[in-house]
Amino acid sequence: MSEHRYNQPLGGNEMPRFAGHATMFRLPTATTAEGLDIALVGVPLDIGTSNRGGSRFGPREIRCESVMVRPYGMYTGAAPFDSFQVADVGDVALNTFSLEKSIGIIEDHFDGLVAQGAKTVSVGGDHTIALPILRAVAKKHGPVALVHVDAHADTNDHMFGEPITHGTIFRRAIEEGLVDPKRMVQIGLRTTGYSAEDFDWARGQGVRVVPAEECWHSSLAPLMAQVREQIGPDVPTYLSFDIDGLDPAVAPGTGTPEPGGLTSIQGIEVIRGCWGLNLVGADLVEVSPPYDTSGNTSLLAANLLFEMLCSFPGCLRR
Repeated sequence: MSEHRYNQPLGGNEMPRFAGHATMFRLPTATTAEGLDIALVGVPLDIGTSNRGGSRFGPREIRCESVMVRPYGMYTGAAPFDSFQVADVGDVALNTFSLEKSIGIIEDHFDGLVAQGAKTVSVGGDHTIALPILRAVAKKHGPVALVHVDAHADTNDHMFGEPITHGTIFRRAIEEGLVDPKRMVQIGLRTTGYSAEDFDWARGQGVRVVPAEECWHSSLAPLMAQVREQIGPDVPTYLSFDIDGLDPAVAPGTGTPEPGGLTSIQGIEVIRGCWGLNLVGADLVEVSPPYDTSGNTSLLAANLLFEMLCSFPGCLRR
């Protein structure tokens, strides 16, 4: 396959990694998703969060840290930039004063990207962004399977009387028929709650809930084999990865950190374990650079996004 057919990241021996344009993985930019297999898109929304803000700066900082990500997976042999036409299509132009209007703007934006034939890998922003993205994805694919990594279930009915926030989105997604709950798994849920039933609403809909305690001291490769069997290879599947699903020791730069989370290795195992599923989209959310003084959370996020590209069906592996 010709290496000139697909966009390639700018190499560190061509331009120093601390220089050049700050695009995701140093890829070319595009103004639309026309001709792209996968569009990398920033969604810098953080007015849906309930604790620490700052994730509006996530896409910009993750782009900066993505300069350290090279184009080949040395263990998996995955070569996403030799497999797909990928470009950075920039950020959604949100209404920073209105959550309700921003949700509509995001949905319309992703309607356009999906209509142009691209799959999307989205960079948040807080987790509210997943709902309008799923609305756009479901218009094409119908109810999708969902792999959800998070410290929180995000199935509250309301927060401060609001039906759509970063903590309610998956209740809305199930209620709206965007997600098939019997093909949905939540991984990494943990810590304290308001009642014993906090995680039970999802279970009652048929969702498989895997608390963090069930992941401690274990490889998650066997779990992901079960997930692939549960979902099947042909069902359109969406991956939503909240960085707070990982332990704050490895990902401190987030709005709602919770102790006892997944390791960075386990996070990589979950994403690599999606290889073999029919991924139609993915997001990574809740990176808050103001709480990431070393840049390590953003750097980890960039590497997780690379692993997502490697897990889309059709990615070449040596």
